[in-house]
Amino acid sequence: MSEKEKKGAGAGAQVAPAMGPPVLINKEDIPAVLPILPLRNSVFFPGGVLPLAVGRQKTIALIKDAVRDEQVIGVVTQRRAEEEDPGAADLYTVGTVARVVKLLKMGEDNYSLVVQGLARFKVLELVQESPYLKARIEAVEDRSVVDDVEVEALAINLKKLAREVIELMPELPAAATELVESITHPGHLADLIAANVDVPIEEKQQVLETVELKARMKLVLELLNRKREILKLSNKIDSAVKGEMSKTQREYYLRQQLKAIKEELGELGEEEEELDELQERLKKAGLPPEVEKVAQKELNRLKSIPTASSEYTVARTYLDWIADLPWTKRTDDNLDIENARQILDTDHYGLEKIKKRILEYLAVRKLKNDMRGPILCFVGPPGVGKTSLGQSIARATGRKFVRLSLGGVRDEAEIRGHRRTYVGALPGRIIQSMKKAGTVNPVMMLDEIDKLGADFRGDPSAALLEVLDPEQNHAFSDHYLDLSYDLSKVMFIGTANLLDPIPGPLKDRMEILELPGYTFEEKVHIAQNHLIPKQLREHGLSADAIAITEKALIKIIMAYTREAGVRNLERRIADVCRAIAVEVASGKIGAAAKRAIEESDVLEILGPEKFYNETAERTEIAGVATGLAWTAAGGDILFIEATKMPGKGALTLTGQLGDVMKESAQAALSYLRSKSDGLGIPPNFLERTDLHIHFPAGAIPKDGPSAGVTILTALVSLLTGIRVRSDVAMTGEVTLRGLVLPVGGIKEKVLAAHRAGIKRIIIPARNEKDLLDVPEQARKEVEFVFAAHMDEVLAAALEENPVGRKPPAAPEPEGEKKPGATPTPPAKKPDEIRV
Repeated sequence: MSEKEKKGAGAGAQVAPAMGPPVLINKEDIPAVLPILPLRNSVFFPGGVLPLAVGRQKTIALIKDAVRDEQVIGVVTQRRAEEEDPGAADLYTVGTVARVVKLLKMGEDNYSLVVQGLARFKVLELVQESPYLKARIEAVEDRSVVDDVEVEALAINLKKLAREVIELMPELPAAATELVESITHPGHLADLIAANVDVPIEEKQQVLETVELKARMKLVLELLNRKREILKLSNKIDSAVKGEMSKTQREYYLRQQLKAIKEELGELGEEEEELDELQERLKKAGLPPEVEKVAQKELNRLKSIPTASSEYTVARTYLDWIADLPWTKRTDDNLDIENARQILDTDHYGLEKIKKRILEYLAVRKLKNDMRGPILCFVGPPGVGKTSLGQSIARATGRKFVRLSLGGVRDEAEIRGHRRTYVGALPGRIIQSMKKAGTVNPVMMLDEIDKLGADFRGDPSAALLEVLDPEQNHAFSDHYLDLSYDLSKVMFIGTANLLDPIPGPLKDRMEILELPGYTFEEKVHIAQNHLIPKQLREHGLSADAIAITEKALIKIIMAYTREAGVRNLERRIADVCRAIAVEVASGKIGAAAKRAIEESDVLEILGPEKFYNETAERTEIAGVATGLAWTAAGGDILFIEATKMPGKGALTLTGQLGDVMKESAQAALSYLRSKSDGLGIPPNFLERTDLHIHFPAGAIPKDGPSAGVTILTALVSLLTGIRVRSDVAMTGEVTLRGLVLPVGGIKEKVLAAHRAGIKRIIIPARNEKDLLDVPEQARKEVEFVFAAHMDEVLAAALEENPVGRKPPAAPEPEGEKKPGATPTPPAKKPDEIRV
């Protein structure tokens, strides 16, 4: 029997049918309407006796009614065995009238019965589908004369061929030959052989549908003759192989024989079934020709490896990876520009430059579909929405989204994978992410690309060079797969807080898009439209039950957060929501009442203010200036304090400063000494004075040349007694000639000053072009002074312009003789500047 025949008849398994003596039934005794029992994976012939296991509810109802009423039933083969509830289109039109001979209840909803075939019939139409199938039928009789010479000759040939086939199949019992010889009716002889020969169900059904006796016998003769030739060829091959078989070949042969025997007995092992399933998965994976060749070779090798061997597991896992990877499956890009614009605007406020670039990409894809995926890199402080922007891009383009975190990765094998020779080897994270995506064209986010490390195991950033090169990634090679994999359709997006740690070659392969920090107005908008609704949902609160007023929101932004992004702002909003959740859960707030969060409630929930505008307080005395600094978390304001004391002209710098910043302070002091006459400062101001410049927040390392302008302004303020304006902040590098040189990070510094309430910002004249990247709202609310020389800086920063003032009269040196006075030695000039 074939594998299909063993898997099920009706709702259970079918065993090999046994043919009995002809059963005579008159055509008039067959009802015009019969209940229909669908048969899976087998064909039932008249004269046969067939055991069936029944489990389908419809079939159980049919059998119960048939046994109770002692009526015959119709057995019809299903076209598709997997159909659980067959209809008219799922059944063949010719079946066998049968009588239930025996019925046993094996358990709840599980019966075993034996049916006996009586005659052929033809289904005319179904007349009932519930509780079981019923059909109007027409009985069919043989259309040939039995005592015909040609029929007798065909019967002799059938018996002869059947004996030969039985001899070629030693597993069949000797009684099979006697059974064939005992059959005298030619029609039943043909049906007996057709029922037991191992041929497809469709060919058996063709025999059942062939009513004319001679045609049916010729058809069975053809099937039997083909089976004999197959068995002869199989025995011939078997003999030839046995003669030259080595020990390994013999073991393989025996395993194949064992598999065949288990198939015949319905005891196929799990390993064999798994390998068959794996082979089917590889066929459906759509592998490229070179990959398919390697996979087939590995599969053939796997079949010869004992399952207990460790090599079996390695080969099996390798083939599982090949079968599970997407090789051709892809999602269709949504190239609707307006839809993409709407999604990006809904998910993110501002970020116009980024949105413009995404829409440009979609427009080009719409015009030229074979364009390779772009490689973008979002650079910006934490909390500005870099990762969530990647998710929005995937949603706008209709692609799958996978995120690959590279922070702390220090092993090159994390990207390229390990060789299969290593224990526990796996593909790299790129291939793992492709398997997770399930398509060849996802949006893959390489998060924290600036946090990659390197050690003795290799440099992961070097492995990314091939991944992010459009000219190479169409044939990416993973050490585990050892096959070329096409990454050219992937849209890679990197994120980073800093550009400097990214190696130059890797940076060169990406298009850098900088995300600025948010302005105050943008934070208010984001909080109202995104953060507050999200936190209300996460804390089980309704928007109808709680409302955070705009004044309260402004208080949270100004007094409890000072950052470029909105991550801390979201945490503070979550603090407020948790406090309200406690009131709701304890019953202090009724279900129908609406709770409004006012400014006073914020102070009560969040406690004392963490930040306040200290610019005016710090600059109340001369010698303090407000500078601008750039940090990895965005811009920030920086106070520089200068003071003087009696001494010998020493300069002290504190605040954990780097060498560049120390040199900036020395340059500022040198310029001040050279220009003291024009600033109203005594030329010998250092003879009996020590200077101390301090940068608060001493635990934080500071470096860079951009504080030179601020240091010089603080020193001029200290020595002239003119205070620095409280609403002014500045940045820029100063030279010994007083020129103001451009610096970096203008966008972040301007946004930090805007958040701190600064109204006037002094920046180098050559940095004017950088204001194009600053949000328009910040540009409108801040006055910019573009300075090319320190004179312009001092005029804009100090409450009174010191340029051109006359210095006060210099005090008489201590060492000069006076009439009637005791001569004193001259004062010792300072011999060093301590830094």
